[in-house]
Amino acid sequence: MLETPAGVTRRELRRQERRRRGTGRTVRSTAQVTVLALLVGGTAAFAGQTPTGPVVGTALAADVTAGLDLRERLTPAASRGGAERAPVATTRTVAVTIDGGTTELLTTGSTVRDVLLEAGVVLGPHDRVSLALDAVVEDGLEVVVTRVVTEMRSETTTLPFETLREDDPELLEGREVVATQGREGERVVAYEAYLVDGVEVDRKVLAETAVSEPVDEVVRVGTRTAPRVPASSPVDPGTARAIGRDMVLARGWGEDQWACLDALWTKESNWRVDAANPTSSAYGIPQALPGSKMASAGDDWRTNAATQITWGLGYIAGRYGTPCAAWAHSQARNWY
Repeated sequence: MLETPAGVTRRELRRQERRRRGTGRTVRSTAQVTVLALLVGGTAAFAGQTPTGPVVGTALAADVTAGLDLRERLTPAASRGGAERAPVATTRTVAVTIDGGTTELLTTGSTVRDVLLEAGVVLGPHDRVSLALDAVVEDGLEVVVTRVVTEMRSETTTLPFETLREDDPELLEGREVVATQGREGERVVAYEAYLVDGVEVDRKVLAETAVSEPVDEVVRVGTRTAPRVPASSPVDPGTARAIGRDMVLARGWGEDQWACLDALWTKESNWRVDAANPTSSAYGIPQALPGSKMASAGDDWRTNAATQITWGLGYIAGRYGTPCAAWAHSQARNWY
C-alpha cells in the first residue's frame, strides 16, 4: 500500500479524517442538547446535564450558562415571575378655585401641595388655602385659594382723657365747677393691612407714636354746707323786692334761690336803690363797686331798681352761678 510523503498511508489518513468529523458532530450534538435542555427544563435541567463529549462541549455549555445568568440579572423580576409588580398611580379629579375661576384637573398627586404644584399655583406669603397643604387628596376634592395682598397703612386714633373730681370747701354742696377742661390726646398707628378683594380682613400693628397726650379734666365739687336762709317776708307789689323776685323766677331759678337773693341784698342794701357805702363807693341794691358798672344795664342805673337788679343778677350768675352760692360766699367772707 502506498504511503504519504510523511510515511502515513492513505487509509490511515481517511481514518483520522473520520475521527475528526465524528468529534465535531459530537460537540455540535452536545451543544444542541444542552441549549434545548435549558429552554425546556430551565436552569436546573442544564445543571443536571453531564456532557459526554470532549472538553470543547463543556466550555460551550459554560458560555451558554453565563449568558443566561446575565440575562436573568438584567431582566426585572416582574417580567420573569409576575409576583412583584410596580404600583399603579391612581388618578383623581380635583377642582382648584383661584383668582376668580375654577379649574378641574386630573392628578396623581397624593396631597394638596402636590395638586397645587401640578396646577402651577404659586402661593404668596399670606395667601390662604381652604385645606391643609398636607391633606390627603380624594376624588372630587375642592381646593380654594384666596389671594391676600398687603398694604402699609396708618391712622390717627384718640386717647381718652380721665375726669378727676376734687372736693372744694369753698363751693356749696351739690355745686360742681369744671376747673380744667379735659382734652383728648392723639396717636398715630402704623400697620400692615391684609386685604382680600380690597377688604381688610386682618392687620398687624408695626408702630405706635403719641402725637399729643390727653389732658385730664378737673372738676371741683362743693362740700360747704349751705347757710341758713332767713325766711322771706311778704313782698309788697311794685317794690324793688317784688321786681327782684319776678326776675329771679323768670331766669328759671326757684323760690329757694329767691330766698337766698333776698337775704343777700337785704344784708347789702336793704333793697334801697340809693344805698351808698362811703368807705368803698359801692352803690345801689346790689352794691356794685363802683356803682358806675351798672351803666352797662341802663343809663338810669342811679335811680331805677329794675336796672340795678338786672345788672346784679347778671353779676351773680357769671361769678357764682346762683344766688345761694353768692349768699354762701357772703356768709363766709362777708362780701360777694
